[in-house]
Amino acid sequence: MELRQLRSLIALVDGGFSVTRAAQAVHLVQPAVSQHLRQLEDELGTPLFLRHGKRLLGLTEAGLQVVQHARNALADTANIQAIGRDHAEESRGVLRIGTTHTQARYVLPPVLRAFNTAYPDVEVQIHQATPAQLVEAALADRIDLAICTEAIADHPDLAAFPAYRWNRCLIAPHGHPVLKRKPISLEVLCEYPIVTYVFGFTGRRNLSTSFAKLGLRPQVVLSAADTDVIKTYVREGMGIGIIAALAYQPDQDADLGRRDLSHLFPWEVTRIAYPKRKYVRRFQQRFMDLFQQEVDRVGKAHGLWRVSRTPGAEK
Repeated sequence: MELRQLRSLIALVDGGFSVTRAAQAVHLVQPAVSQHLRQLEDELGTPLFLRHGKRLLGLTEAGLQVVQHARNALADTANIQAIGRDHAEESRGVLRIGTTHTQARYVLPPVLRAFNTAYPDVEVQIHQATPAQLVEAALADRIDLAICTEAIADHPDLAAFPAYRWNRCLIAPHGHPVLKRKPISLEVLCEYPIVTYVFGFTGRRNLSTSFAKLGLRPQVVLSAADTDVIKTYVREGMGIGIIAALAYQPDQDADLGRRDLSHLFPWEVTRIAYPKRKYVRRFQQRFMDLFQQEVDRVGKAHGLWRVSRTPGAEK
């Protein structure tokens, strides 16, 4: 049994049992992947796949068990390699960060500036995706660290550490009547068309639940994953915006008025996560420390509140 066979197996499963996608994932031609799968079944002496003719439809009971152990074996292999690289070239490597637009745009820039100063020979890759996709990518070792609010807190295979709490604010062009309303209530918000986040991003579920608990139906006229898109359409007059408070920047958003909404909605928690079996390299730990330090520095100014120190920060 060879590691390349296990890699082909995992690529096949993650690619929806498409040999074409599996071959692309492991950078091989399709016949090579097919050969790896046949060799693996021959060596184990039992079918791993449910088949319809030549099509692979899923995994047998044995296949399910083999895939789980294959993932563990590949994870352990990656950890061994990471340990070696940590000692041979501590300050070199690639840091793959998976996150959402809000984190990448409004939280990470000063962190990455500081990280680049400390580790100029480490290439940083930012992979933007939905929170659910970030969980999948972390477990598949396509990213090293996932940073987001939804999805990662309760996954049993992820070590997830709370970094900061945040809430929301209302934005509207100066002169908009909603900015003069006192107090701002959920009922008041329902009087205006709203532009906010899509489901699965930046606390949208809790926002919608808050209205639903009072039997209210807000008029959401546009939703987006990107805060800058929300701001654009607020400026176009499509509605009032409800965004993460940390995404309002007084110098760049001076044309927009702001009202705090933290009294109306539950606080959200952004977390950093990685697989529990993962060996965390020293520069990856340093990034998490810098992330927490930046949250501490700008917390009060942007409505962020630290809730926990990331693992190893005491080192």
